[in-house]
Amino acid sequence: MKDALTKEEVLHVAELARIEISEEELQMYQVKLKTLLNQIEEVTKINDHDSDYLIAPWQEDAILRSDTEGEMLNSKDVLMNAPRKSGNYIEVPVVITNE
Repeated sequence: MKDALTKEEVLHVAELARIEISEEELQMYQVKLKTLLNQIEEVTKINDHDSDYLIAPWQEDAILRSDTEGEMLNSKDVLMNAPRKSGNYIEVPVVITNE
């Protein structure tokens, strides 16, 4: 197993990431990316197919309460807690974006 990626491989990865790298960074990444790929290869060798996966640290399914219809609030009670109001409406700040 070689200790570094080729210059072309690192430049290809940089192109995919849409980044420009200097010659010094290129040499550094040749070694660092190969080290990372070797570590990933080691992790993929682990045989975990026989074990049960732990999705959550508890065994029970989520206990949800049922939805129940409640009494409708009237507008006077709702507006009583609003910081700013205009007639029967709650005033909110204007948000305008150029997107």
